[in-house]
Amino acid sequence: MGFELLDVAYEAIARLRVVVRTVERSDRDLARQIRRAAASVALNLAEGRARSGADRAHAFRIARGSAGEVRVALRVARAWGYTEARAVDPIDAILDRICAMCWRLERS
Repeated sequence: MGFELLDVAYEAIARLRVVVRTVERSDRDLARQIRRAAASVALNLAEGRARSGADRAHAFRIARGSAGEVRVALRVARAWGYTEARAVDPIDAILDRICAMCWRLERS
């Protein structure tokens, strides 16, 4: 599941590119935060895959937290009117999947 999960994280990042560019026009800081959090998801998944025991679970927990951070940042962008639901909702679904997969890996 770890390799599949990293592919899902890459998919989320690829879909975020357009949204982040749109958000960046109005709020560079929020766009940077989305980029950092999305990168953190992928980087922590890779790190967790290489670890074992409590270190492994911790890395997956951080990845899940970063995915949650991206989800909230996208909701903030929507609330400010920087983007629309039709642009964000498909990405939110992918991030929800990432969170669920991370949760399972934390407990395995």
